[in-house]
Amino acid sequence: MDRRTFMAGCLGMPLLAQAGGAQAQAGLTKIIFPFAAGAGGDTLCRLIAQEMAPMLQRTVVVENRTGGDGLIGIKAVKGASPDGSMVLVTTGPTMYLLPMVEPTPSFDTAKDFVPVSLLARFEFALVINPAVEAADFKAFVAWLKSHPDKTSFGVPSNGTIPHFMGSKLERDLGIPLTRVPYRGSAPILNDLVGGHISFGITTLADALSQHRAKGVKIIAVASAERSPFAPDVPTLKERGIDLVADAWYGMWLPAGSPPEFASKLGAAASAALAKPEVKEKLTAIGLIPVGSDADGLTKELAANIALWQPIVKATGYKITN
Repeated sequence: MDRRTFMAGCLGMPLLAQAGGAQAQAGLTKIIFPFAAGAGGDTLCRLIAQEMAPMLQRTVVVENRTGGDGLIGIKAVKGASPDGSMVLVTTGPTMYLLPMVEPTPSFDTAKDFVPVSLLARFEFALVINPAVEAADFKAFVAWLKSHPDKTSFGVPSNGTIPHFMGSKLERDLGIPLTRVPYRGSAPILNDLVGGHISFGITTLADALSQHRAKGVKIIAVASAERSPFAPDVPTLKERGIDLVADAWYGMWLPAGSPPEFASKLGAAASAALAKPEVKEKLTAIGLIPVGSDADGLTKELAANIALWQPIVKATGYKITN
């Protein structure tokens, strides 16, 4: 999907705000999404952009600046003028994991960005090859122990939440596992269907259609509670694995941005996410709308750093490995 521009509302009343001599540019805000168009996060950006435009009395556009596992887009917003013209929407993991795994971190989330809103959550799932003779998670663990030559598992990329979920599972289960990095969830699911790997860790939303079609089998989700999208599938915690690894999308502005604009932007995003038609479209693609103030996003970020920092440190993984 090419970039689309969402325009709405009257642009004759520009929103202005002062911040260290920087003045909010009248009429235009770019939402920078650092991943490719067409996936769930991109859809989220485009839906809220359309709804926020009339609330902000601005043109709101979505721009995909891909590359570097999200770093290209993140650094673009980090270096942008704090005038309200550029906003970052990205996954939580990119904002707390990348600084942990880069040998020399490219950014400091707390210092380089102003939190705006926690937008939506999504969930991860443990998905197995349908040929594996295991009806549930316990049986699958037993199968892995009896098939030490078939312990390969797919992750969407190295240095991601699924990567470190696999590391924690390896330690908790006491079973050597072989991680296979892919470029996204789709090739993982293809190789599961083809029998080339035993299991994969992907977003629940990406695996659901294959699960329902019996192409693959979801045997556990990593959320705190059973997912509304797969209520019959137990959580890892229910199966004795102390791991909750849901993820989320958040919105940030460059450091130095006017707090008044950040507050107004967050309120507009939350109002957009509260609309029934937006909720319906997001839940249809496996996203759980949230909408919060800046404090909600800050607390979520801090909780995830506390959770994942010791896990990542224990692996010794760096992005150059």
